[in-house]
Amino acid sequence: MRYFLGIDAGGSRCRARLKDLGGTIVGEAEAGVANTRIGLEKLHAVLMSVTQDAFAAAAIDDSALAATAVGMGIAGLSRPGMKAAVSELDFPFGCVYLDTDAAVANLGAHQGEDGATLILGTGSIAFIKVGDVETMIGGYGFPISDEGSGAALGLSAMRHALRALDGRTKPTTLSSAVTAKFGHDTARAIEWMDKATPKDYAAFAPMVMDYADKNDEIARSIVEDAVKHIERFIETIFEKGAPRCALAGGLSGRLRPWLRERTTTRLSEAKGDPLDGALILAGLKPSPDLDR
Repeated sequence: MRYFLGIDAGGSRCRARLKDLGGTIVGEAEAGVANTRIGLEKLHAVLMSVTQDAFAAAAIDDSALAATAVGMGIAGLSRPGMKAAVSELDFPFGCVYLDTDAAVANLGAHQGEDGATLILGTGSIAFIKVGDVETMIGGYGFPISDEGSGAALGLSAMRHALRALDGRTKPTTLSSAVTAKFGHDTARAIEWMDKATPKDYAAFAPMVMDYADKNDEIARSIVEDAVKHIERFIETIFEKGAPRCALAGGLSGRLRPWLRERTTTRLSEAKGDPLDGALILAGLKPSPDLDR
């Protein structure tokens, strides 16, 4: 193998990082949604597209794909039959290693050592590694699970906004901002919700956080409810014997200040990100001095 490629395929975006044998980043790329729920054909297309973009960014010819070891962390891979099905897809790499997006996030955060990672992004899931035992908490799919996630915040915002629109609750600046997206028309909002994906709902999460920071009553209640779920996630992680816990995911930075101090003092800083974990999965040796 001449190169190592790490791919983090999640509910909102798919990222790739290409390194050479010395561990130096030579190319990176980003694409759209890439989880098993979009279908195997679409998933394969996104994975190959982000790969080709990473190689193009490195000015490396596609002929090098056969000399590349790839580690892929894919959201939804734990669904029954998915890992086997993805393994059967036609990839041009020298070797391919597959795991969930949560697993590679944890690998990156603790550089292969024991620990746990709570991912707060479009969805939410916790991954724990203690010795040879690996455990996942949550991650059953939206809207069944994904408590404290961007999608959950967005769904709550839509529910509160519609109640405010029909008079069941008092309108706030957040509810008005949400319904304004649909011309304050309930029918248009419902039509959107009939087709909305977790990524669509998660797009409202930054708005919810912004208005919560401005003390909007509805926004604060949504965030405070999400925090209760996140606090319980973290409590359960330590109850299961994890020696440390890190946060990951695009929403983690916004939500962390809302956690209780006694919770944040128990958290550890991640040593690396999910792409670092995917590269470890591909066979690149963990390093405390990450070239990112």
